[in-house]
Formats: sequence, C-alpha cells, structure tokens
Amino acid sequence: MKEAIITYLERNGKSNINDLAAGLDMAGAEKFPRLIKAISSLESKGKLRFDNDGNLNLRPKEETKKLITVQGIFRANKAGFGFLSVDDDEEDMFIGRNDVGHAIDGDTVEVVVKKPADRLKGTAAEARVVGIVERSIKTVVGKFILDDDKPKYAGYIKSKNQKIQQKIYIKKEPIALDGTEIIKVDIDKYPTRKHDYFVASVRDIVGHQGDVGIDVLEVLESMDIVSEFPEDVLAEANAVPDAPSDKDMIGRVDLRNEVTFTIDGADAKDLDDAVHIKLLDNGNFELGVHIADVSYYVTEGSALNREALNRGTSVYVTDRVVPMLPERLSNGICSLNPNVDRLTQSAIMEIDRNGHVVNHQICQSVIKTTFRMTYSAVNDIIAGDEELIEQYQPIVESIHHMVALHKILESMRERRGALNFDTSEAKIIVNDKGMPVDIVLRSLGIAERMIESFMLAANECVAEHFTRLKLPFIYRIHEEPKAEKVQKFLDYASVFGVHIHGTANKISQSALQEFMSKMEGKPGAEVLNMMLLRSMQQARYSEHNHGHYGLAAEYYTHFTSPIRRYPDLLVHRMVREYSHLTEDKIEHFKEVIPEIATQSSTLERRAIDAERVVEAMKKAEYMEEYVGQEFDGVVSSVVKFGLFIELPNTIEGLIHVTTLPEFYNYNERTLTLQGEKSGKVFRIGQPIKIKLVRAEKETGDIDFEYLPSDYDVIEKVAKSDRRSRKSGRGNGRAGRDDKQKDRGRNKISDKRAKRSSEKRKGKRNSDSNSNNKRSEISALSSKKKKSKKPFYKEVAKRAKKRR
Repeated sequence: MKEAIITYLERNGKSNINDLAAGLDMAGAEKFPRLIKAISSLESKGKLRFDNDGNLNLRPKEETKKLITVQGIFRANKAGFGFLSVDDDEEDMFIGRNDVGHAIDGDTVEVVVKKPADRLKGTAAEARVVGIVERSIKTVVGKFILDDDKPKYAGYIKSKNQKIQQKIYIKKEPIALDGTEIIKVDIDKYPTRKHDYFVASVRDIVGHQGDVGIDVLEVLESMDIVSEFPEDVLAEANAVPDAPSDKDMIGRVDLRNEVTFTIDGADAKDLDDAVHIKLLDNGNFELGVHIADVSYYVTEGSALNREALNRGTSVYVTDRVVPMLPERLSNGICSLNPNVDRLTQSAIMEIDRNGHVVNHQICQSVIKTTFRMTYSAVNDIIAGDEELIEQYQPIVESIHHMVALHKILESMRERRGALNFDTSEAKIIVNDKGMPVDIVLRSLGIAERMIESFMLAANECVAEHFTRLKLPFIYRIHEEPKAEKVQKFLDYASVFGVHIHGTANKISQSALQEFMSKMEGKPGAEVLNMMLLRSMQQARYSEHNHGHYGLAAEYYTHFTSPIRRYPDLLVHRMVREYSHLTEDKIEHFKEVIPEIATQSSTLERRAIDAERVVEAMKKAEYMEEYVGQEFDGVVSSVVKFGLFIELPNTIEGLIHVTTLPEFYNYNERTLTLQGEKSGKVFRIGQPIKIKLVRAEKETGDIDFEYLPSDYDVIEKVAKSDRRSRKSGRGNGRAGRDDKQKDRGRNKISDKRAKRSSEKRKGKRNSDSNSNNKRSEISALSSKKKKSKKPFYKEVAKRAKKRR
C-alpha cells in the first residue's frame, strides 16, 4: 500500500485524499481506513506531507534527510504565536508567530524542530509548522456583519474565539441576512498563502442580537455545545417507561426497606445519588451509596449512548444547563424521587472507626427513597432546628450517624495526605433577561461536605474493587505535579519563611498539607492555595491506574454521577457486564476504554473552558456599571506585564505595568514587581487600593488602575535590579517578537500563567520596558535645546547616576 501511494504521487504529483483513494481503488468503508493508516505512517516517517490546502505531496529526498518532524496539537495564543502539545509526558514546544504558518488553534499539525529544549536554562524547544494534518475547527459562530469589501460574499463574521484573528467571509445565500443575526457556519476554505481569510456557508441562524440569553448561547454554540437533541435520541428517551417493571427488578438486590434519602441543592431536579447509613453491632458503620442506574436505559449501540458519548458531560453555565441526557431520563425515571421504586447501582461499605473500608458489596439494586432533603434543611437539623427535627424524625438518627462518619472519613483522608484546596467559588445571579444582578460566594456546610465524603468513598471502593479483579477499567487519575511548577511554588513559598520538606522532583502530599496548615488564617493563604492548585497537573481519565495525587488515593474512578458524566455511565455498564464475565467482554472493554478516556477528558476541558468564558463575560458585564469606582482588593498574581487583582466577590482584573507611575522590575523568583525609584513592592496576597477603569463584556476583560494607599509596601531597591535594567535584563529590551519568543522559552516554568497573561494583554503594547525607555528619552529630548551638552552625553550621565 505504501509503495502504491508513493508511485501514484510520483506519477501524478500532489493530490487530495479522495482522488488518491479513487486512483488506487481504495474508496469505501472497508478499504479507506487502510489507506489512511498507510498515509499516516508515511507522513510520520517524513516521506510525504500535507500542504495548506490539504493536498498530499511527496517530500523531496534531500529534505527528508534534514528534517526531524513531530506531530501534535497546536495551541494558539491570540498574540500570534503558539505551542505544540505532543503528549502529557513531554513539554510543549514554542512556535513563534512567523513559524505558525496557517495553523489554527486545535489543529493537528506537523512541525520541524528548530531548536531543542534546554532543561538547564529552563527553555522550551522551538518548532516551525510545515503541514496541517487535520483541521480542528469545522464550524464557527459569530455576529454577521454586512460588508461590500468583497462583492462575491454577503459579508463576514468575526469569531468569538479570540484566537481566530481572520475574518470569515460568508457565501451569498438564498436567505437574505440583514446584519442582526448570530449565525453558525460551516468552513469551506481555510486561510492560505493566497488569501488570509476563511470562506464559509451558513448552517443555521442561532438567534438575533438582543435576544434574551443570546450571549451565552453564542459562546456555547461556538464550542459546539448544543442544547437540542437529535430526533432519534428523543424518540428513544420518550420510549423509556415512567416506572420500572417487575421484570426490570429480577436479579437485583432489594434495598427498598432501608431508610434511604437524597440530599441535594434546593433547585436540583436530577437526583442521581441517595444514601443510607446504619451503626453496626461491632461499632462500625454501614454506608450505602446508591446511584441511578442510567446504563440500564442507555444501552451500548443506542442513539442515546452515541449522543451521551459525543457530549461527554453536562455543561453548567450561569443561567442554564446543557445536559448530557434528555430530561425525560435525567428528571424522570433516572431521578431518585421520594417514595417511588428506582433502579440503582450500589456500593455498600462497612467502614471502621479509622475510616477504612473493611467489607463491601457492589451490586445492581432497587431502592425507594423516603425523603428528598436539601443541603440547607440538613444543615439546620445538624444545628438543632427543632421544627425540622420533628418534621424529619425518621431520618434524624441517620443524619447524626452521617456527621460522625464524615468526620472519620475526613480525618482519614487528612492523615494520608489529601490536599484540601479551600478556594472561594462565586455564583452569578442573573435576572429573567440574563443580566447579572449579583455575585455571591458559595458556602459549603457540613451537609455538602459529608455527601462529598461519601461519594469519594464510593468512588475509591469501586476503583479498588475492579483493580483487584485485574479487569480493564477506566480510572480518574491525578498525576504528581511536574518539577518545574513545584519549584516555582517552592520559591515563592519560601518568601513567607515557612520551610517545606521535600524537593521539586519529589514532594509528598503531607509536606504540602503541613505547609497549608501553617499558612491557614495568614495574609495571602487563599492566594497560596490557588498557586498550589495551579502547580498541580490536571486530572483526567485513563485506562491505567496512576492514583489520585490530590486525594492521596491509590485507587479512584468516577461512579457517582452517570446522569452528567459519561465515564460514570461506562463504569456502571462494566459493573453489569462483568457480573457475567466472558473473554469477549474483557477484550471489548480493553479496546474501547482508551479512546473513551481520551475523548471524555477532552470534552471535560471543553466544558470547563465554556464555563470560564461565560463566567468572565458575565462578571465583566456586571462590573460595567461600576467603572470609575474605587475598591479594596488583593494581588492574586504578579506577572512580567502587571498585576492581577481579585475583589472579595472573586472578580479579577488587571493593572498593566505600563499604567504604573514608574518603571517596575519583575523578580521571577519571588513573583514581585518593585518600583525602581520608590522601592514600592507588589507581591501576591498583598492588599491594594484600585479603581475600575474598564469592563468589557465582549472579551471578558476587566482593567484596574493602581491607587496609592496605606497598603503600599516599600523596600530597599537592590543594586542588581538597577544594573539589570541598564544591561537590558529587567523587563526586557528586545523587540515585540523577541519578547513573545522569550515568553515561549520560559513557558516551562509557568505555562498557565503565561497563557492567562496573554488573554489580558489584548492590544496593549507588549514591550513595557521599551515604553518606559521611550518616555525617558522623550523627556530628555525636550530638554535638548536647553542643555549645552550633546544629547547622547545627557543620556549617558543619567545612566551613570542609576548605576
């Protein structure tokens, strides 16, 4: 096959895949995958390549000898440069703005390595894009804009995705567009050397500007997060009965006589978990965690399963939920409503006084809950509310047993080193028009924390059960943090004078836990918690069990939310299928789990991105009416180009370094900015007085201005800082593109902060030091005529004084 491909391209020159398939008689469902596999192999070996139009061509032999090519996912920065993600075990490669070619964020690209990484200097490898393997963006959503600049097009849209800078021109359609529409389009042509813009066709009119909730809908649609379900999916959901039959209960453990109840938020409708608890004669607790058996209704091969897998997870944004499953299931037969029979899967655990599971049963079951409890009601019962205690007398004893067991489990996790990232979360309150009217902090009472404790126990128990059986399984893993990020955290933590045992290459959870305990209640403790959280790797799904670092758990999976997470649904399916074990089932799950794990991790990240974008947009919209007002805040992050300030309600904004009243040196080790003349220092956790100068809903950007106050801290300016500026090290004296490369090379130490920094930078000048220098020269230039000395001597004299 490979020889045939090479021969064809030698004879015919460059060709698209469809022509190649037709020429080699490899079209069709059976043959085509073989062709793709052969092309991929030849491409990875550098024998052929894709051009910017998606055509295949042989790579010249002299070129294949010189080039070392790598494939990966391109992650763009809106400033023009980007990074290549190869896999989780390798550091990303930096791609300068002149080496990006026509790659778009998320594209699978082929790159040539220009410069290897230097771990001693902490610099990333540099690469250049030489081919586009697969385009990531197939559809785009945006506001339609009428434009006569290109007469053969109706107009264009500008994507809400800030990493797509080019215009997307729309083909003239039979339906007339008037410029008020929000439209979804299919990309027909991508930017090339010939034209630096997209060409697209209208797929759907999402809505119109001014429609209630259109701003959130535009974000969701732009990420392919769609609310409506296909007709075949809804048809399957509507065919599900309203209640389980006697036949459905055959072979299940009957737990309907247990005192079982749900505890959820007051506005929850999909009640997918319930609990029962008993104090045993031997002093141990019996805890039953019962989860809606969604997999019984969402069967493998069904339209419901296909759609759930494609969605991966429910997406929660300010005023709506985009569910993974139709409401007919999630709010109906799969919701554990009180006093009705429901099919469940249960993890029934005997837990001793040290918090260890000494016995367990994982089974398919049927339950009937007694009460639908809310967190607030349970918290009030725990606090001694007599009226509620009387109302819910049948479960009061169970609630007190739950509190006792929760404290045991919490102590057990703390002893083994689990990290508790106690950070503030905000809830954005919107009115019936989708406008944000308030932002409040979420508070977690004992009821919320104890339900979380029980779900963690069930997840660990199920994961360990299947690990012991040595069967293919899907795990929720959280790997050890990377040394570079830990070192950055250790460097900054040392500023507080608290010693942390361990090194960047090997640091235990207990050492970090001890540090967090010592910092509790001190200024900057919450910011340090956030810094530590950012130094952690992102949790993901995997077919391999690597444990969960943050929980200090040897075994962990997701079992408790199959209504809203596909991996949980898969675990339930395996519980059922493995109860009648065959070799075919083992091989089947061994084959499908890796792809499901990867896809679920990707879709989870997409959901998180959507939630963050909507949250930033709504927070900026909320702050628009407060422009010009002054606030007290806390420095939440210090970067080379400025300060991020967080208000008590979690709203965060930027003070750009160019708006500060003097030149500021950035110390990367201590993460501080210090005024060169005044000695004024800004560091993480420090209170600060600010004024809101800009809030832009469209981009989610919020800008603050620094105000002098009693919070200011002044320290002696180190001579080395003055010298560093003179020699060009300080904030950097390189040109704009060189500075962007510098950010890429230093990405290893703090990639997330760098990416976050560029999000806020926008159209501002990227070289703040050059701005300061130009201002100084400009000031000197105005004195030029008055001075008897030549201008360059005056500059030299000033520089000597600084030294």
